Amino acid sequence: MADKIELEIVTPRGRALAATVDEVTAPSAQGEFGVLPGHLPVVAALRTGIVQYRIGNETKRVAVGTGFAEAGENKLLILADEYAEKQKVDPVVVRKELAEVQTKLEKVLSSIETSQEVLSEKMALIDKENWLAAQLELYGDPPPATMRPFEEHGPPAPVHDEETPKPDDEDA
Repeated sequence: MADKIELEIVTPRGRALAATVDEVTAPSAQGEFGVLPGHLPVVAALRTGIVQYRIGNETKRVAVGTGFAEAGENKLLILADEYAEKQKVDPVVVRKELAEVQTKLEKVLSSIETSQEVLSEKMALIDKENWLAAQLELYGDPPPATMRPFEEHGPPAPVHDEETPKPDDEDA
């Protein structure tokens, strides 16, 4: 059994990170998951968020965009749309861009038009908003939480149990 993990993060611009680590935590579409040496093979869809990894006693964090992760016994490969390290995040620029995105998003959300173009623009703006928020979280100055209950990679819908009586069904 291996005692280290080869972590590799790749973006469309090339390899962003390659490191030998002790453990990794990443944001999947269904919640965070961790990888330790000897992990069973798994493939997961990633949501925008923070990847945290440990080398010895030192913990490091980076932000990644949406993508996929493939874990094995001694390797974790992350294919992500975006990648950022804390020292390269300029919070002033990111906050300005976030304000612009949120202004555009409010206009799109208040529109009654439901064409495919408007829906595509809405999803693109939400993705951009999530990426900018992840960078600010990485920097240590996250924006207030925003709930977008209908976004593609939001929290899973609540499970409704058929056997659980609804308040309307109770006998008075």
